[in-house]
Amino acid sequence: MAGVTAADGRRLVVAAEPGFEEDAASLAAHLNAPLASRPAAANDLVMFADSRGLALVADGMELRQDFSRLIPRIRPDRLGRELVVRAVRIKGGPVPLQVVDATAGLGEDSFLLAAAGAEVLLCENNPVICVLLADALARAAHDPALAPIAARMRVREGDGIATLAGLPSAPDVVYLDPMFPERRKSAAVKKKFQLLHLLETPCANPGELLTAAVAAGPRKVVVKRPLHGPDLAGRAPSHRIMGKAVRFDCLVPAGEKR
Repeated sequence: MAGVTAADGRRLVVAAEPGFEEDAASLAAHLNAPLASRPAAANDLVMFADSRGLALVADGMELRQDFSRLIPRIRPDRLGRELVVRAVRIKGGPVPLQVVDATAGLGEDSFLLAAAGAEVLLCENNPVICVLLADALARAAHDPALAPIAARMRVREGDGIATLAGLPSAPDVVYLDPMFPERRKSAAVKKKFQLLHLLETPCANPGELLTAAVAAGPRKVVVKRPLHGPDLAGRAPSHRIMGKAVRFDCLVPAGEKR
């Protein structure tokens, strides 16, 4: 069976602990991946289904998204200072703000935006990352501290460019965090993202992505970039919000308020 393969050519298999075989079988079918009764060979990527949800396991590392880790960052005294929240904010804008995250990944920035009151459509093209994200949101929906935030987040598997082109109406903000090659070479990348980067590849068509974001008709496009990285597709923003390691480039159409 031809299944999902990692950037380095390794295959993905799906395994489950006893009692979760049905969930694992459904997941294997969705991902077109082999189903194993136990973890596969050491050089395989394994999507593991157990009582804690879904996890991606390889090379002695485990990636399991858990939005409860972000609880300290959504405290009222901290949330408004988050750079992504500041970047997406529109002065005098509608409530709730309608945001499309066209490159969602594991959805942490979108979670912060939803915690700040936005309604967010999260689009993720990689099917493995998408199921990890959807599983984390499903678990968050059963946590009283996270459920109101999760309710403002919707996940859609598919290409971000196509999603933007097919929106029924213009969002208020389009948010982009396209992966860039520098991340893959950095020795400082956190372990959990090392697994993520086995599946993701750098954005191959940044110009098309940015063009699609602008064409969707938002009041603002926000692009997350490395602090000293080039402008996405060479397009200078209207203004920037600078952090210590990253910056947020904001493209605001003429006549709109920041």
